[in-house]
Amino acid sequence: MCCVALPFSASADFAVDKPAGRPCTNLREDFGCGIHTSLRQRGFSGCTVYDCFGAGQRVSQATFGGRSWREAPDTAREMFDVFPVMRQLHELLWYLDEALTLPAAAPLHARVRRLLEKTEALARQDAAALLTVDVPSHRGQVGEVLLRASELVRAEAGPGRRKNRRGADLPGARLAGADLRGADLRGACLIAADLTGADLRLADLLGADLRDADLGGADLTGSIFVTQPQLQQARGDGQVKLPRSLTRPAHWSS
Repeated sequence: MCCVALPFSASADFAVDKPAGRPCTNLREDFGCGIHTSLRQRGFSGCTVYDCFGAGQRVSQATFGGRSWREAPDTAREMFDVFPVMRQLHELLWYLDEALTLPAAAPLHARVRRLLEKTEALARQDAAALLTVDVPSHRGQVGEVLLRASELVRAEAGPGRRKNRRGADLPGARLAGADLRGADLRGACLIAADLTGADLRLADLLGADLRDADLGGADLTGSIFVTQPQLQQARGDGQVKLPRSLTRPAHWSS
């Protein structure tokens, strides 16, 4: 689904232009990627950092009952329109699931579960109903409870340790060895920032832009709302300490 519905332009992330709705030239007949093992080397690093959080599978297998855009081309347009809605809902499900794993956020778990059930109910709707979902409004509700969960988790860093860097513009910032324990880095622009050896324990990294940021030797133990795609966009090494739910990207140095 991602290899067809989404557009991309020739850049450092993609070797060619592709309009929305047109299959990528590397997409095989069996829906596999013909260059999956060499995407970065072939100029498609953008593919390695994208994750639909299972939305593509949900749209194909559930919303459209297992029919593909190839088998039912008359449904393709609607399928591609539904996909970005489902992707946002699945991203919210991922964040809500993580909130339920945070012991410090236990006082909010009942509310988190209600939002999880509501989000799942929205995702189970048919295509026509999905296209009417007010995603910004629902995202606002989820964002409110995730922010409260973040505050509870970051409070464990201790008083005076919770720096507010939310939405900060820090491209190329020299933050090597910085004490960012318990920091609020939501939506911060950290493109190409030097975070080598930084203490990011218990930091909130929801939506932080880590493209080409150097995390070598950094400690992300207990950091929250950081996703695998964010790590894929960054640089790192074998000394980076990661949350247990995430894996070390293959392109990082040893």
